[in-house]
Amino acid sequence: MLNNIYLALIHYPVLGRHGNIVSSAVTNLDVHDIARTCRTYNIKGYFVVSNLPAQREIVDNVLNYWLEEFGREYNPSRSEALTVVKRASYIEDVIEEIDRIEGKKPVLIFTSAKKGIDRLTYEEMRKFIISSEKPHLLLFGTSWGLPKEIEKTCDYSLEPLRADSDFNHLSVRAAVAIILDRLIHEDTIEVRRD
Repeated sequence: MLNNIYLALIHYPVLGRHGNIVSSAVTNLDVHDIARTCRTYNIKGYFVVSNLPAQREIVDNVLNYWLEEFGREYNPSRSEALTVVKRASYIEDVIEEIDRIEGKKPVLIFTSAKKGIDRLTYEEMRKFIISSEKPHLLLFGTSWGLPKEIEKTCDYSLEPLRADSDFNHLSVRAAVAIILDRLIHEDTIEVRRD
């Protein structure tokens, strides 16, 4: 069932340059661009997750401007895209919110630019999502990615996009767009509108 997909952009816990756990900064661009991709692919909700109040306030300011203030009149399509955005302090809060909305906990799907064992292909994951009635939550890490501890809590892990490339450092905005396109083909978008 392709109408129960959620996405979370994680700013904590994520890996720092040296493999330590850090909180990364929210960027205005990630909020806007990922929201536009999510709206295009009819993602049910896009959560920006940060444990830092000042970073969550950035998300609030972006949303207030584009949903409540001048931005709503100035660019209605940008405003519409941002209606899918929600903010949360922790991954657990996202899971609880989806459970509240759907009446069941989501299937957690880990994404990474790094290789790992037991990673599903996009075709395998798409087939699983289509055949399931559960909500699905795709987790995307910022900074240097999500820690292994998060992967251990997930139900599935997706294969990396370009693991064998001599340069493998896509922006998270690009990775979200490519992964959603691989999971939700153009020919399946009509199915989601029902």
